[in-house]
Amino acid sequence: MNKPIRVLHVIGIMDRGGAETMIMNLYRHIDRDKVQFDFVENENDGAYFDDEIRSLGGQIYHCPRFTGKNYSAYKKWWKHFFDTHNECSVVHGHIGSTAAFYLEEAGKHGIVTIAHSHSAGMKDMKQFFYDILSYPTRNIADYLFMCSRQAGISRYGEQAISDPGRAFLVPNAIDTEVFRYDRDIATEKRHELAISDDVFVIGHVGRFIDAKNHSFLLDIFKEIINVHSSSRLLIVGDGALRHAIEEKIAVLGLEEKVILTGMRSDVNELMMAMDILVFPSLYEGLPVSLVEAQCTGLPCVISDKVPSDSILIPELVKVRSLNDTAAEWAETAINCRCEDRIACADKVKGVGFDIEKSAKWLEEFYLEKAR
Repeated sequence: MNKPIRVLHVIGIMDRGGAETMIMNLYRHIDRDKVQFDFVENENDGAYFDDEIRSLGGQIYHCPRFTGKNYSAYKKWWKHFFDTHNECSVVHGHIGSTAAFYLEEAGKHGIVTIAHSHSAGMKDMKQFFYDILSYPTRNIADYLFMCSRQAGISRYGEQAISDPGRAFLVPNAIDTEVFRYDRDIATEKRHELAISDDVFVIGHVGRFIDAKNHSFLLDIFKEIINVHSSSRLLIVGDGALRHAIEEKIAVLGLEEKVILTGMRSDVNELMMAMDILVFPSLYEGLPVSLVEAQCTGLPCVISDKVPSDSILIPELVKVRSLNDTAAEWAETAINCRCEDRIACADKVKGVGFDIEKSAKWLEEFYLEKAR
């Protein structure tokens, strides 16, 4: 039997984030007798998905985190890596800031290279330096992947993504059946969280980072409490800003109203227990959690900074400007409903976000380009 080709995914850390979840969805459903994934992560003490990666046959390597000051050492690490790992057929890069470095080195070793844009970015000073570092990628990578058109333009420019033989829109697909709404699961999960069936549950899924705008989410929830005092806010995720958000929860006097679950493996069931998802992001690529929410029939109120590509079921999603007040967001959230949550899984599958179809396409893409 022929050995599978090995595809190296380069990513910061394989914790439960949007891009990481998407990669794992693909990994679980791809034919691993034909295509096997390996990973290079930044140095860490162990990430959420590491054990599962190893159980599926993947190798995990750790590179130094790029700081700018270690420019020479970082490039030297990658040269040594590709010098000593000739089994790699494709490098699929998800770290945008340094993709020009490691994809260029991979190309010198005759390896097929893919850059993947997961975010539309925010125009601040940090993004300015990111753009400078990542700009050469559009000319270095063999292929350009993007989760949304906006994410592609932000990273590569309109001209680069207009090449149909080189640039590809890759949906953040999910296992639609896992997220199909089940009333019994919803009831069971609410009881587990000590939430009564008649309580209005506002949900949010995302890392505690600036982009997710958790502070404004709390302001919105405070306004909802003024109308429905028994409401609960269920926040799924973890991250560097969690402590700051916990402090604001205390300042607003919402300790008894907000549930912080941390990272969870039962996101699908938690979404079934929610009544609405509020997503006031400052910027996004195409959030996996928003795809999952629509699949489980969860009404969503999102910011105007979330790409329109994310709206898979228009009647389920309401868009509000970040210039609108928290009270205006709250009013929209309170009035959102979905009559048939079960049918939404078929709608998401029908617009091309089913993992079986995406995994098959990617498998064939890897195999064709590796030849």
